Amino acid sequence: MLVLCPAMVTSLAACVGPPEGEDYDVDAAEQAAVVDNALTSNALTSNALTSNALTSNALTSNALTSNALTRSALRDPLARQLLRYVVSCALPRGAHFDIDVDGVVYGFDGGIGLHKNWGDAGGSCDNACKAWVSACVLSRVNYLGIPTPISMRGNRCELSSDSAERTAYATREGAYYGNIFANPPLYFACVSPEQTSIQRVCGPSLDDCVVTVVGNCGDACDKPRSDGSFEKCRDHARSASGQFPSGTIAYDGSVTIFLQ
Repeated sequence: MLVLCPAMVTSLAACVGPPEGEDYDVDAAEQAAVVDNALTSNALTSNALTSNALTSNALTSNALTSNALTRSALRDPLARQLLRYVVSCALPRGAHFDIDVDGVVYGFDGGIGLHKNWGDAGGSCDNACKAWVSACVLSRVNYLGIPTPISMRGNRCELSSDSAERTAYATREGAYYGNIFANPPLYFACVSPEQTSIQRVCGPSLDDCVVTVVGNCGDACDKPRSDGSFEKCRDHARSASGQFPSGTIAYDGSVTIFLQ
């Protein structure tokens, strides 16, 4: 059965359009690509939210605050920033919950909906959830913490795009993938074959990037889809002989970013 994702438009986070072949309003397409991507590098590296805090509980206020470690972690503004992006990537637009931390209520909103069931009572984040939410979160890191219009694409209906958006956002930046829930967390990216840097995420140098840039996406991933997004990106690039090193891991969830 074919399940179509509804187009969602919001200034903070959005499902980028309907599946290919379905057109919709050009203005809506452009708005849908304006996704909040001001997650700072410090929020990723602070380790304020441990893997247990993120994965052992349902993504609901009661489940999160039932864990004393999580409640303590959420006193850190960097932890709350990271959780805001996790929730936005995982839960759909309209989903919302509040968490009381020492008498202060913080709200968290869904947006893209890459794993809607995580927010259900007793919900959990399986391996597919971890892969897609990780890729989504990593793709929204911004070196300067300044939002930049981006088009998020990948092999999910929530990340599909129409012709208007693909025309408006034609500069492919790179692909993002990994496992932010692992201990230690795994952050990977590859550079689009026609690019030499990822300034939005890494700043002036790939060497000091918060994510490990494994090389050219053409050498790290399967061939791109019709929308230009890469699939099954890996933690190592192919060698000159075209082979991947032994032990190379492929990630089913990867998000490719396009810029204006």
